[in-house]
Parts: sequence; C-alpha cells; structure tokens
Amino acid sequence: MAASRRRTSAEFQGNGSLMPPSANAIASPRGGGAPSREEHANGGGPALSSVLSATEVTGRRRPAGRMPLWRLGMFASLALNAAALALLLPRYIVSHPHHPGVVSLDQQHHACAPQPGTSGAAASAPSTGKPAVTSNSVIHLDHGDPTMFEAFWRETGDAAGLVVPGWQTMSYFSDVSNVCWFMEPDFDQQVRRLHRTVGNAAVDGYHVLVGTGSTQLLMAALYALSPADAVQPTSVVSTAPYYSWYPAVTDFLRSGLFRWAGDASSFIGDAYIELVCSPNNPDGAIRDAVLGSGGSGKAVHDLAYYWPQYTPITRRADHDIMLFTMSKSTGHAGTRIGWALVKDREVARRMTKFVELNTVSVSKDSQLRAAKVLRAVSDGYDGGASASRHRLFDFGRRKMAERWRMLREAAAASGIFSLPEETSGRCNFANETAANNPAFAWLRCDREDVEDCAGFLRGHKIVTRSGNQFGAGPRYVRVSMLDRDDAYDIFIRRLASLK
Repeated sequence: MAASRRRTSAEFQGNGSLMPPSANAIASPRGGGAPSREEHANGGGPALSSVLSATEVTGRRRPAGRMPLWRLGMFASLALNAAALALLLPRYIVSHPHHPGVVSLDQQHHACAPQPGTSGAAASAPSTGKPAVTSNSVIHLDHGDPTMFEAFWRETGDAAGLVVPGWQTMSYFSDVSNVCWFMEPDFDQQVRRLHRTVGNAAVDGYHVLVGTGSTQLLMAALYALSPADAVQPTSVVSTAPYYSWYPAVTDFLRSGLFRWAGDASSFIGDAYIELVCSPNNPDGAIRDAVLGSGGSGKAVHDLAYYWPQYTPITRRADHDIMLFTMSKSTGHAGTRIGWALVKDREVARRMTKFVELNTVSVSKDSQLRAAKVLRAVSDGYDGGASASRHRLFDFGRRKMAERWRMLREAAAASGIFSLPEETSGRCNFANETAANNPAFAWLRCDREDVEDCAGFLRGHKIVTRSGNQFGAGPRYVRVSMLDRDDAYDIFIRRLASLK
C-alpha cells in the first residue's frame, strides 16, 4: 500500500474547506479579467494551478491534525465579543431606555397592547376633538372650535357622508382648464350653488379658488396684491379691534413684500392692503373699508361669518376679493377647506401660484368632503318639504339666539360684565327681521379692581383670549360661542356666579 501523504492547502481549497483567507486573495494569472477554463472548473474560484500551497509559501509542513493559529484567534475573538454583548446590552437598555433604536420589552408590550379603556376598534376611531368636560373642568373658549354644529350633523345620517375609493384623487390635477387647476369641479359648483341659495355673495363673473382654510387664501391675497418691485413692503392694516391672527399671519415669514402696519383708522399712506372682517371678529360689528380701494390701496374682505346663523343677510356682497371657510359656515374646521371669490383673473392666477408654491395643491379628499357637505346644506333648502328637517342655518340661528340670551342673562346676573348692544336687521335669506348673534362675544370686565379680564377669568377656570391681542385693552376678552352644549352651560353658570 502506498504510504499516505498530507494534502496540500491547494487541495483543501479544491474541496472547499480550510483555505486561509490570505490564500484566497491570490489572483489568477488573468487578474481581474474573465475567468479561465480552470476557474470555471472550480466553480468560479481561483484555479488550483494558480494557488500556492502553504508548503510552497513557507517551506514548512504543518503537523497533521493541528488547527491553524489564525482559526484559533478568530474563534477566540468571536467568543469574547459575544460574551461582552450578552453582558453589556441589558445594562445599556436599562440605563438608556429612550435611545433611538433601543426598544425594551416593556415598551414593546406597551406599544402593542390596547390602551386602558379602549378596544382595538375604538383605538383606531377618528378623534372627537376636545375631551368631555365636568363641573370642575377648565373651560377653553379661546379658539372658535365649532363643535356646536356636531349635534346637527349627527342627525343628517348619510347626507354628508363620503367614501373615497383607494384609486381616486391620486393625481395632483383636477381641471387644467381652470385658473385654480387643483380645484375639484364639484367643489366649485357647490360653492356657487350655496352662495346663490343664501344670497350672501355674488358668484357670476368671479373665479372660485380653494385653499387649505381661509388663512392660506389670506396669505395668497397679500402675495397677489403686493407689488414685487416696490421699494418698501406694502402696509397691511385693519380697523381695531381686529382679528388677532392678522398681525401674526402677516409678519410670520417676515416677507419683504408686505408687513403689518396696525389700525386702519390711524393709518397714513398710499400703498396698503386693508383687511375688512364683516361681521367682525372679535366684536361682531358690520364693517366696511375705512380706507377704501383705489390707486395703490386694495381691500380684502374676510366674510367668514357672513352666514344666516350669525347675522342678517342684508345684501349680496360683491367685493373684489372675498374669503370664506368651511369651519364657520358649516362647522367643519377639521376639513381645512376655505375658498375665495376673486374678480380679477390675474389676481386669481397669482393667488393660485402662492398656494402652488406653498402646498403644491389642496387635498382633493377634503375638497370632495366639503362639496358633499355644501350639497347637503343646499339640499336642505332646495329639496322641498322632505328636506326641511335638516336645515343647517335654521339650526344655527336657533342655537345662537339661545346662547346669546343665556349670556346676556348671565352678564346681568353677575353685574360686573358688559356686552355690545344687540342689533338686528332685515334678513333677505330668512325673509324676516333677525338679530345679530356673532360667533364670538366681546366681553368687558367692569369691576374696578380687575385690569386683566383674561387673567381674572382664568382664575375661575375659564380660558379666553385677551383684548390685547386684538388691538384693544386688557379689560376686554373674546369668548367663543361655538363650543359644545356641556362646556357652554358650565361657562354660563360660572360667569353668572362671579361678582
């Protein structure tokens, strides 16, 4: 029998085992080119004839059955790293539980488990806005959150419901022939229909523009009306008390095109944009421009509250730029849809360009929902007797009249508060005389030792907005009249008890 011989490292490589990494790095004679026939025969690896054995490299033979030192070193290193990781990782998680990428078992359980008091279905349900209140709750009437209208929309069933298929509204574009190319045609139609039904604004000869709320369209109007080549920013003014967000929105980006210049009544200058809110936020007064339009002066009319639930509709407004919003017309603040009626095509084009640069377009899903809601409102008045139960403006007028009666009685019972005088007028929509019942109350504290009315009310768990923010004094506060019944009732009881 022939004596057995030791197999070389090259032969081990041919069997696919025990080849030191350094030997694998030895290239074939062809370098980085195509593999030779020998390389193909070895399954794509280096040819056996091109690989030097360990004996040829070192001139010494390795004793049979002994593991190479490099393999011993590699196994030892892996074992040490694994032991260190097992020892240190639990300590790291405990001491750094909120480090990005580190999730403890408790955190995993908390993330996956339903929250207390909720089922899986409830946890995925849409939000309902502010939580329910109790007799001890802080009552927040700072914002005009129009949840008062929830009661009406709960009764309408599917009339304002909408299901959007997954494939629908995927494109940026809606109607490329329209100046406002991202506006859904049905939204355009329902806006025009509602204004014709109510009679509060002219729509023939106007461009309808859609925005993410009327605030975006206000910014778009300031952009469109400000000359790009002006030496100084155009002054933006409004008669005090003015909407508290007008200064903040105007100066938020510190634009070189326009800047807030304060009370229109005291403004001196030729180049300006006057913001006219009518009925006015915060005091509900019916306003006209005090500076007028012409020359270098322009006016933007914010008619968010010019709806029958708040004020008599005495005329069909026909200003150059008029702004409206879903939040105060129907109560759908969360839909974030507003619209503008604009006479001049070039101004409409520039306003559309602002929206395009600001948010590319406006949510089509929100537009479709808004169109369905507006359709339901118009149907309540155009649909005959069968639709008479679901008449939004009738509901709103009753609620606002009741709330204002309650507020005036509470102020009288307290003896330390005063409100603007009640006004009324002939409402063309209702075809009767109707009172002015604004969405906000402009409340004054007449107690001599109270200089800060907002601070005084906050001490009694009533949060309002100080008159300082409206260009008026701190004795005044703005109070939202649009919250849910439970919150409003608690507010009335507390106000009446203050002496």
